[in-house]
Amino acid sequence: MSPLNTEFHRLFLSSAGPQAPAALLDDQGLTRALVLELIAPVDTVAIGALWQGLQTELGLPAPAVAVNGQDALQLWLSLAQPVGLAQARAFLEGLVARYLPALQARQWRAWPAADAARPGGVAHVPPIPAEQPGGDSWSAFVSPDLAPVFAETPWLDIPPRDDAQAALLRGLSTIGPTAWAEAMGQLTAQAPVPMEDAAATPAVGPIATPAGVGPGADVTDPRAFLQAVMCDTRVPLALRIEAAKALLPGAD
Repeated sequence: MSPLNTEFHRLFLSSAGPQAPAALLDDQGLTRALVLELIAPVDTVAIGALWQGLQTELGLPAPAVAVNGQDALQLWLSLAQPVGLAQARAFLEGLVARYLPALQARQWRAWPAADAARPGGVAHVPPIPAEQPGGDSWSAFVSPDLAPVFAETPWLDIPPRDDAQAALLRGLSTIGPTAWAEAMGQLTAQAPVPMEDAAATPAVGPIATPAGVGPGADVTDPRAFLQAVMCDTRVPLALRIEAAKALLPGAD
């Protein structure tokens, strides 16, 4: 295994199963890689505040910074233990709400993402680095201090060197279970309620959920029920936050 593959596997890949190679998603749809994409042109001051906030406020290791070779800068976060779609989405949406509150929905993407067309109903980003269709650009990890250079052109014109890519990843660490739970608690506890959700939520009494919203009657497994609530953007945010908390490791 090359040094680059070794570092990428250490940080982001799930362990290989008996019938499949290691991948960003395992056969249960769990992942160790959380990826936040900011669509170009990127506000590098804002992404810098997020990059710093992860470390100074949430106490997490620095994420990897990458260009996706097409239209976005990426932050890659590495988890020591894999999580499902619901927790991954809650965490990344919490980061956006806390550090990038002015960002519109069309300006960012979060991975993994729900995709009914994919096996297991979950999709993830392609591994990096990689040549893009057409052969004129490459995705690659980049040094954080060079992120502003790629704010409007998030790609490389030449193939990145494997040794340089490995060196960028070598100094990065994974997020351990305790740090993950603490950061998740901060993000979900402080996540602001969007105006449309606030308007639909009574100030006193139970939170109203519109008819037809949330898991169907056929969902009887408690964990599957919580994941369905967490992933349904039509459910009031306060309820999605409570579902995310219940899914945290060690939660009753």
